[in-house]
Amino acid sequence: MSAILERIKRFARSPQGRRAMGQARRSAADPRRRAQAQRLMSKLRTHR
Repeated sequence: MSAILERIKRFARSPQGRRAMGQARRSAADPRRRAQAQRLMSKLRTHR
């Protein structure tokens, strides 16, 4: 399990990981994307 976390940490520090994090932050700041994500999470929670 720690090997997976280590790989995630390495990716997050890489240029590609930083780019992905920036893109995720921009998407999270968009009200439409935020509403879309909330709808998806509510669907996932109700299907359990």
